[in-house]
Amino acid sequence: MPNRLRAWLFPVRDQPVVTDPGERRAIVFELVIVFTVTLGMSGLRSLLNLIDSLLRPEPLAQQQVALNVPQATLDLIDLFKQLLGATQLIAWGALGLYLLWRAGSRLADVGLDRRFIGGDVLRGVGLAALIGIPGLGLYLVAYAVGASLEVVPTTLTDTWWRPIALVFSAAGNAWAEEMLVIGYLITRLRQLGFGENKSLVFSSVLRGSYHLYQGFGGFVGNVVMGLVFGRIWQKTNRLWPMVIAHTLLDVVAFVGYSLLRGVSWLP
Repeated sequence: MPNRLRAWLFPVRDQPVVTDPGERRAIVFELVIVFTVTLGMSGLRSLLNLIDSLLRPEPLAQQQVALNVPQATLDLIDLFKQLLGATQLIAWGALGLYLLWRAGSRLADVGLDRRFIGGDVLRGVGLAALIGIPGLGLYLVAYAVGASLEVVPTTLTDTWWRPIALVFSAAGNAWAEEMLVIGYLITRLRQLGFGENKSLVFSSVLRGSYHLYQGFGGFVGNVVMGLVFGRIWQKTNRLWPMVIAHTLLDVVAFVGYSLLRGVSWLP
């Protein structure tokens, strides 16, 4: 096996493992609490939603799930509630970053410093194309074979603030997910002595779990995305490209949906 391929398949990360039993228990408790409050609970809810969908008489492809929906009858209140939802996601990611900082990590340790921001942006755009095009194809195939629900990115009414709310939602999703399931979780698993591959699989399955409400296609697609994003982070130690790529993917999906609605080859 070529050395370069071996390095990607079996990476080695030189990070001290926490050996004190009390500190190890504290990390485990912290992980349970953080993910019970955030994406872990979302994963359990998504699993129940999928089971509920499977138990309905109509097949998955005849069911529909909407991502960004109206939350109030008055437009201004709806706008504020949309922004509050995005703010909560940003706070989730900030919680993970804060806990790492309290434990002694720096922004550079998870790749959130500004030293290489130009390159981070370019890599983020490239990653968005790498994941986005095959991801759309996987969704269409999964939907065609009945393994996914019809995913409607937004049902918000056509108001002046809809693009603003959708962009904030995209950025909030990207920041929360990449910070928590990559930067925070993999760092903590390293401290517990998990190998890079085991940490990567754990992180990727968690990412897929909170997309189960979309069906099996959503789960598989996001596990693959997690494997790609997580491995790139493990090799480059730069998190900004993943945050940027994820934001672009969601902006295109959310905002672009209203422009492409009614196109014959889309569900």
